[in-house]
Amino acid sequence: MSAVPVITVDGPSGAGKGTVAKLLAEQLKFKILDSGALYRLTGLLVNRAGNGFDNEIEAAELASSMQVEFTVDGVILNGEDVSLAIRTESAGNDASKVAAMPAVRAALLDWQKAFAKMPGLIADGRDMGTTVFPQAPLKIFLTASAEERAQRRHKQLNEKGISSSIAALAAEIAERDERDRTRATSPLVPADDAIVIDSTSLSIDEVVQQILTLWSDRS
Repeated sequence: MSAVPVITVDGPSGAGKGTVAKLLAEQLKFKILDSGALYRLTGLLVNRAGNGFDNEIEAAELASSMQVEFTVDGVILNGEDVSLAIRTESAGNDASKVAAMPAVRAALLDWQKAFAKMPGLIADGRDMGTTVFPQAPLKIFLTASAEERAQRRHKQLNEKGISSSIAALAAEIAERDERDRTRATSPLVPADDAIVIDSTSLSIDEVVQQILTLWSDRS
C-alpha cells in the first residue's frame, strides 16, 4: 500500500468532500473511496434490523458480512440498489451513530485499506488521513461553516424536490459534528500534517485547483 499514491480528503458533512474527491479522481485518473458510504450502508442495515443502535456487536457483524458493489450509477447492497436510500439526512445521522462504534470501525478498516491500488487513490472520509492512510503524502482537511453547509444541503434537497428547513439542517449538522468530534475512536480532527482548506467562500473548482497544485508540488 505504501507504494500507492494516496490523497486523503477528510472533513465534516457538507464541506464538499464527495464532489471534490470525484473531480480529483477524474483529473488524476485515480480510484476513489467513499468511506462515508460504507458507514451509511452499515447504518441502513442496523436501522432495518430494528434493534436500535445499542448493539455494537451486531452492528459490526452486519458491517463485516454485507455484500457491497459500487457502480458508476450507484451502490448495490446485498443485491439491492440503495443509492437513494443512503443519501437521506436520516441515513447520514445513522452513519454517524455507527461510526462512533469502535467494533464497526475495526470491521471496516481492512476493507477501506484494500481500496489503495494503482494508479492511485482519492480517499474521502473523516479519518482517512489520521487512521486509514496515515502515510498518505497529501492529506486535506476540507471544512466550511455550519451555516454554509446547511445552505448547500438545503439547495441540494430543493433541487431534488425535497422540502427542508435551513434551521433544522444546521441543527442536525451541528449535532453530527459534535458526535464525530467527540467519539472515542478516530474522532473527526485534521491529521497533524494535513492542509486545512476552508471552502466557505470558495467554489468547488477553486478547491480542486488548490489540491491539484499541492499534489503537483509533492509529486
